[in-house]
Amino acid sequence: MSAHVSGEGGLAAAAAGAAAAGVAAQHGPRAGTRAQRHSGPGRGSRRFPRITRDTARPEGGGRAASGQAPAPARQWLLLTVMSGVAAGLLVVALEAQRAGTLVVGFSLLLGALLRWLLPSVGMLAVRSRFTDMVTYGLLGSLIVVLSMMTQPDPWLEIPFLEDLMEFTVR
Repeated sequence: MSAHVSGEGGLAAAAAGAAAAGVAAQHGPRAGTRAQRHSGPGRGSRRFPRITRDTARPEGGGRAASGQAPAPARQWLLLTVMSGVAAGLLVVALEAQRAGTLVVGFSLLLGALLRWLLPSVGMLAVRSRFTDMVTYGLLGSLIVVLSMMTQPDPWLEIPFLEDLMEFTVR
């Protein structure tokens, strides 16, 4: 249908377009498309719906305790990891940066270990088990390594990083 309708010819075209729209509404917006030809009678389209009605629960995302237990007890794994991270941030705020960041890193590594060992971890499960383990493990390892490299008096020195900084920054 055109954006501008004028005169009798325009009205006739508008009526023809409306009639065609009525036919399309009866037979679907794309009658005869490949998806409909292959779907057969009684089968819906293989396309994803326009509106998502529900999301899939992550693998292992069930409750960590029974449904009768209070909410904190059902999510004890997440609360353990988050308490460790909060304690580490509190230690950082009290001006012990290396010790605090080590606590944060080890808390994330604990989250990766719990996600690997336990079948049902509640809200600690965000993605698939593999993705959660890799994410928690890499972030925890990176935070631990970086906290051991902090100045002054680093506990860990990686020689090629000094060479890399010499070539890129200086």
